[in-house]
Amino acid sequence: MAKELALIGCGNMGGAIAQGIMGAGLVAPEDMVVSDAVEAAQQRLADKLGCMGTCDNNEAVHDARLVIIAVKPQYLDDVVRGFAADVAPDAIVVSIAAGVTLARLEGLLGSDRKIVRVMPNLPAMVLAGMSSLTPNDQVTSDELNYVVKLFESFGRAEVVPEHLIDAVVAASGSSPAYVCVFIEALADAAVAEGMPRAQAYVFAEQAVLGTAKYLLETGAHPAVLKDMVCSPGGTTIEAVAALEAGGLRSTVIEAARATAAKNRAM
Repeated sequence: MAKELALIGCGNMGGAIAQGIMGAGLVAPEDMVVSDAVEAAQQRLADKLGCMGTCDNNEAVHDARLVIIAVKPQYLDDVVRGFAADVAPDAIVVSIAAGVTLARLEGLLGSDRKIVRVMPNLPAMVLAGMSSLTPNDQVTSDELNYVVKLFESFGRAEVVPEHLIDAVVAASGSSPAYVCVFIEALADAAVAEGMPRAQAYVFAEQAVLGTAKYLLETGAHPAVLKDMVCSPGGTTIEAVAALEAGGLRSTVIEAARATAAKNRAM
């Protein structure tokens, strides 16, 4: 029986994607199937979503309108080769594997296949993800809009050319880790000033969340908000001066560019 969506890989990111799409009512449980080599993983996600689960990728992709591949890059080639022959000719195939190019996917599936390369990030698990989408030439504008809508069900999504994927990984794909390091440092400072650690994390995390929310909702430039907070001769400008002296800006740039370089080399 034809189905709307087949998810291959039931890990954290695959599960977040499926839950976001179904939670938004974009795909009904009876129109989705999830598949994973680990029986417990697919069963757990299938039970949570109320959809069909299987360990047979070929069964999962057969007659699916959309196939989302959510396996780790090192396993992708073998997994895709295993089910490629069973993918419907007009199906849209989406890959979220970091470092796996459209050319590589076309080599596995065929250059005539409709393929979209996507780079999501971990905040998708709380419906606050950021995803980039890059289609090959076989994907129509209507089909791309459909995939964008699906990925917007758990955050924001933007279409980008493939040459910018490394920048996407640097700016959003890996950046939750950088932000966590920053939050830990803020909390450590608060603890050093006498605040209980659990409370310190709440203050630091809410500050980061609120700042990002303000920038996204107002469209303000980050420098404008920084200047709003920095009163003449005040406490915040002292902190900004210390951050500049410590090279925070250049360190973040170098860290993000190292991430991009690693992604290019994968």
